[in-house]
Amino acid sequence: MSDIPKPPMIPRRLASGCTVRAIAPSCSRAYVMHHDNTQWINERFTAMGLRLQYGEHLDELDDFDSSPIASRLADLHAAFADPEVDGINSVIGGFNANELLPYLDWDLIAANPKVFCGYSDFTVLANAIYARTGLITYVGAHWSSFGMRDHFEPTGQWFRQATHEMSWSIEHGTEFTDDLWFMDQEHRIIHGTDGPWIINPGQTTGRVIGGNLGTLRLLQGGDMMPELAGSLLFLEDDGAADADEFARSLASLLQMPGAEKIRGLAIGRFQLESKITRSLLEQVLAKHPRLSSVPVVANLDFGHTSPMFTLPIGGWATLDTDNGSVRLDFAHHPDGLAD
Repeated sequence: MSDIPKPPMIPRRLASGCTVRAIAPSCSRAYVMHHDNTQWINERFTAMGLRLQYGEHLDELDDFDSSPIASRLADLHAAFADPEVDGINSVIGGFNANELLPYLDWDLIAANPKVFCGYSDFTVLANAIYARTGLITYVGAHWSSFGMRDHFEPTGQWFRQATHEMSWSIEHGTEFTDDLWFMDQEHRIIHGTDGPWIINPGQTTGRVIGGNLGTLRLLQGGDMMPELAGSLLFLEDDGAADADEFARSLASLLQMPGAEKIRGLAIGRFQLESKITRSLLEQVLAKHPRLSSVPVVANLDFGHTSPMFTLPIGGWATLDTDNGSVRLDFAHHPDGLAD
């Protein structure tokens, strides 16, 4: 288990005129381009005043819809090393970003702190880089996420807040989508939501750790796993994880050293395919007495449904369920959290 570097490194804020480079640490861009949505991607980055660049190897494609470790590693290191690059955005997720971990140049990354964002399989990189270097990273929208023509906001707004500002608050959505939008942009299904579920009320502040639960578990037992003590855990899982899979993954994480000292648990909205209901989730959580002493909320707007807010891994969050609602504030430094 690595010690958390103190204080964490806050990457320079993105602003109009900055350059963001897209890389493919998991699946290749060639896999994404089966459904070309670059028109809306380009329009959205242009609207933010951000210039897009692309890694040299991100279109290589093998039998795993990815590319060789050496190619993915070269693009990641080149993006951190290039002084003209201000932010790095993953193209999409996948299953194999953890293959890069033994070969990452931690000194290079630490010497060139920049915005580094993606979600799902990217969780393993975001948390490992924070654990080893102290750089605050981001679990949030992929490059490809910006290709969603309709119903993209407030995902884009939350990305801008996390990468452009020092502190921000979340206003929970009233509807969500959970569809293969990239295959058919014309016929989308919109679902209503009953908002955040308060499982165990309370107020807490902690360091943000987490992302995709099944991917975060890949770091367990090694020196790239962030310290859990003092953390506010944010966890989500995709549609392939049913209640049994989520339960055993959560149990495994809560058995990690330091987990007995977490300050709270925030769970992202489950995909409909998972068939995880509030009742099932409450039964899973009730198995762990240690969770009865900290605030626990669920059905939040992050994970594999849309909209999706951006998590600052290594940053700070305050969770407050006073008055029967959920207030969620983020900051890159604890002094920046709202009173």
